[in-house]
Amino acid sequence: MSRIPITRCQFLIPFASICDEIGAPTAALLEKFRLPTSLEEKADDFVPLLRAVDFADRAQRSQGIVDFGFQAANRLQFCHLSAKLRAIIGYSPTLFIALQHVCKWATLEDNVLNMWLERADDHIKICSKLIGTSGIAHLEHSQWLQNIFPIHIVRQFAGPEWEPATIAFEAHYSPSMETRSRWPNTRFLSGQLASWIEVPFSFMGLSSSVSEMPLEFFAGDADPAEGDIINSLKLMLPSYLDEGVPTVAEIAEMAGTSVRSLQRKLSVAGLTYSELLEAARFEKAVRLLRATDVKVIEVAFASGYADPAHFTRAFRRMSGTTPRRFRHEARSG
Repeated sequence: MSRIPITRCQFLIPFASICDEIGAPTAALLEKFRLPTSLEEKADDFVPLLRAVDFADRAQRSQGIVDFGFQAANRLQFCHLSAKLRAIIGYSPTLFIALQHVCKWATLEDNVLNMWLERADDHIKICSKLIGTSGIAHLEHSQWLQNIFPIHIVRQFAGPEWEPATIAFEAHYSPSMETRSRWPNTRFLSGQLASWIEVPFSFMGLSSSVSEMPLEFFAGDADPAEGDIINSLKLMLPSYLDEGVPTVAEIAEMAGTSVRSLQRKLSVAGLTYSELLEAARFEKAVRLLRATDVKVIEVAFASGYADPAHFTRAFRRMSGTTPRRFRHEARSG
């Protein structure tokens, strides 16, 4: 047990939107796989990755959706990457440096996403793999996203019309003829050791419009790949606070461990699940109070408190002040 595979809610949103548009029981399907049903306001929160894959597969089969992963990936653009990763790419002087940074910081998007570059004759392969998912079925949904974002990143340097000569999938999966017709100059491979796209080596020196990266950009940042199950929980719990958080037993199942082992892991860190949950609620409330004009009562509900008075007492206990005063001081200071 090291960590729970998690992904940003942003990558689940297009799957849910497609389901909504065809009249599928989206909320029921999300609930079945213990996923949040209100996703639009939670793009930068995290959900269990394998539960999201299971949701996509069940929706595809029950609703007769062809190439669900491609359709969802087709709705995503460069702007849907996390703000930090977009900034890293934007400040990279060349495509090669941008790709090196992307490989290092890929876990900003999925905490088990491993990316690397391979030289192959006159091309570079941008490779990706989800750590610890070998043998799991239906990962083509995720692998479409793993391949589509490198395409958008290359387009920031090569132009919006650029298309890769090859798109390869780790899964044993073959795109439909309709999907292939959208990429007439691209060959598709399946059953590879990793997912990857092919980029001409000559592109590596292409420059972006921003030529200098602030040296302080990375100051104080830990490597996002260095995370355990507790860090995974801290990232994942905020997406559930307004809908009912997972039980300890559900968390243990997501982590592939027993309740006792999970509790032991928390105990070693000097925490209980209740304390971790209380900290997640407080941190979300602080973020909303600082960055938004949402009413305090709405902050309370979004942070998982059914009773605003209980929220005020809990917030005062953890911060030494009330939510209203905290917002006032945060903005005036």
